[in-house]
Amino acid sequence: MEHQKPNTEEQTAGWERAVLEKLAFAAIDEQKKARRWGVFFKSITFAYLAIVLTMVIYPNFEAEIGVQSQHTAVIDVLGMIAEGEPANADSIIEGLRDALKDKNTKGVILNINSPGGSAVQSAYVFEEIRRQKVKHPDMPIYSVVGDMCASGGYYIASASDKIYVSQASVIGSIGVIMNGFGFTNVMEKLGVERRLLTAGAHKAMLDPFSPENQQESKHMQTLLDQVHQQFITAVKLGRGDRLKETPEMFSGLVWTGEQGVNLGLADGFGSVDSVARDIIGTDETVNFTQNERLIDRLAGKFGASFAHAISTAIKSIDLQ
Repeated sequence: MEHQKPNTEEQTAGWERAVLEKLAFAAIDEQKKARRWGVFFKSITFAYLAIVLTMVIYPNFEAEIGVQSQHTAVIDVLGMIAEGEPANADSIIEGLRDALKDKNTKGVILNINSPGGSAVQSAYVFEEIRRQKVKHPDMPIYSVVGDMCASGGYYIASASDKIYVSQASVIGSIGVIMNGFGFTNVMEKLGVERRLLTAGAHKAMLDPFSPENQQESKHMQTLLDQVHQQFITAVKLGRGDRLKETPEMFSGLVWTGEQGVNLGLADGFGSVDSVARDIIGTDETVNFTQNERLIDRLAGKFGASFAHAISTAIKSIDLQ
């Protein structure tokens, strides 16, 4: 019987089919691997976003689950005190309330390092501290000063039971400031003519491109004096007979922490850790400082046109 040779075309077709099958299976395997890695990375991303979202929506999550023993609650008052800044009244007050609600809080420390800021924001915090002291008379609320506790920062600190400083801290500046600029002479030299229309005799009050109006300046000085007196009253209310008043005490001057203790502006020396350990009696500290929420950052804040014009001209009435 004659041996039949395989058909060359059939061999070629079989080889091509085998190669195509291998390529197809390889592509399927790659797709499976890609899907597995895709699921893995998506899971990691989802977990990360869930953690971030939890911390944004519920900023005290870590603080409340972290320590179940008695602790000292710490609330940071760092930097300028103003709406829109980390040290704003709403955040400080919310942190204070959360700290006092915690059953394991043995005492509260306001960790202050601030040059001051808004008189209104500072007054809000001052009043809330005093209100909480009425509700929680046995809960110590202390202020501990870092580099600086001036003006609005000291306004807040004066509401606490005691103020602790470092010998080199800067404290005081019990005064009020309003500032601006006058460009009238510059405009004259440049040959620039100011054209200003208003409805209301004082609508352009303290306009930097117009000559100073003595009546308006006197009016604003009256406002500053009133706010200054409110500041002085708050300090005297908070510090009581511990103050050793001098003619310069409420002039806006600042003192070192050591001088402040001698003047009764502060009570002693200490850091956050030493006050928590030696005064309050806890080794653990839990930070209850409120973080700015994502929705607040996205939303922003818009003021009225008059408020914007005034803030541009004279910045604000600040305790600085």
